[in-house]
Amino acid sequence: MSTFEELNISKQQLNALNDLGFVNPTPIQEQAFPVVMSGKDMVGIAQTGTGKTFAYMLPVIRGLKYSEQLNPRVMVLVPTRELVVQVVEEIEKISKYINLRVLGVYGGTNINTQKKAIANGQDIIVATPGRVYDLALSRALKTSEIKKIIIDEVDVMLDLGFRFQLMNIFEILPQKRQNIMFSATMTDDVEALINDYFIAPKKVSIAVSGTPLDNISQTTYNVENFYTKANLLSHLLKDTETYNKVLVFVSNKRRADLLFEVLDETYNNELCLIHSNKTQNYRLRSIKQFEDGENRILVATDVMARGLDIDKISHVVNFDTPNFPENYMHRIGRTGRANEKGMSILFTTEHENDYRLAIEKLMDYQIPVIEFPSEVEISEKLTREERPVEIEGHNPHKTTDGFVKGEAFHDRSEKNSKTNQGGSYRREIAKKYKKPKTRGDKNYNKKRRNK
Repeated sequence: MSTFEELNISKQQLNALNDLGFVNPTPIQEQAFPVVMSGKDMVGIAQTGTGKTFAYMLPVIRGLKYSEQLNPRVMVLVPTRELVVQVVEEIEKISKYINLRVLGVYGGTNINTQKKAIANGQDIIVATPGRVYDLALSRALKTSEIKKIIIDEVDVMLDLGFRFQLMNIFEILPQKRQNIMFSATMTDDVEALINDYFIAPKKVSIAVSGTPLDNISQTTYNVENFYTKANLLSHLLKDTETYNKVLVFVSNKRRADLLFEVLDETYNNELCLIHSNKTQNYRLRSIKQFEDGENRILVATDVMARGLDIDKISHVVNFDTPNFPENYMHRIGRTGRANEKGMSILFTTEHENDYRLAIEKLMDYQIPVIEFPSEVEISEKLTREERPVEIEGHNPHKTTDGFVKGEAFHDRSEKNSKTNQGGSYRREIAKKYKKPKTRGDKNYNKKRRNK
């Protein structure tokens, strides 16, 4: 196994890595380093949790010479605000002994504050696509000196609808630049983006899309409905020693809020919540409390599946089975990081069974089914979407074949039975003056007379 000393990194970077306790690079870090240093376009495919941030930042910082220029030379685009914050933190860690200016910008905060920070001079900008494009349009951010553009978690960006914004950003960047892209999955949309904007990119692939990490143990339960899932989760969480740091993924914001309310009755001080409707300060505070161990349980939506890089998560609970199998891979990648052991638990209703089959097909692995605990109550209470659709009963305003009219029904009067034919005046004038059938042909009538 190679060491960081064997890579062509600076002494300052090596000292920072030693402070962090990192000795051996991960496979993606080792293979990506010479490609990024060469200046060629690169596409990196690696599962989440394999050290992708260091894989592109170590060589980028290594080749970044000291400069006092104001305009940034490196741009890093990520899909979520949380990921902006974490990438900035990672860059600051490995540039601890280097004079480097790095700024994170994202929506939901005061853009004027970010404009002032950019005006003071930056070397690296880490941003979400929407905010960085707004800054460029307002001319607060000048992209003319960007030498390297890095797009991290590009498949998530495209899933979230950022393709149009990414295309706009590419258009305002200098033609001569290095394009670097990292993704956990290679989809058709990702391939199209590469074909449009990359020049003969070198592909570095570490894990096949859909391959589960070996250090993550997976299990699944067949569950009746939402409230039965909540009962099962509450039952499992009682074992505080085993379930010491649990990340729970729910399909949408409304269900996340509902689950939080249910669990809050029992796990009030151990529980926190994060989704896109929460304010940025609330989201960052929830992540910090979960990371520091103040809260044992974090309920989150899929939008957060890529924006969370938290160590020592003991379990990822898929409260809802994701309808896109790749999302399952991103979720479970939150545990078992840095070669630690992790556990993934999947709750599946009968309605979600096809989603589970798609996940198993992607992984080429059948997830072991655990018998539902007999001591857990199977709830008969249903959420709004789980209730059967009520078919409308007899509606007197709708008639069907064979329906017999009652006394209240009558045929239309002669006046009301008339159809609109454009007005009698218009018809009479047209008949009298023989207006041409085609408006544009002024010689129509003349032609008819000459026949």
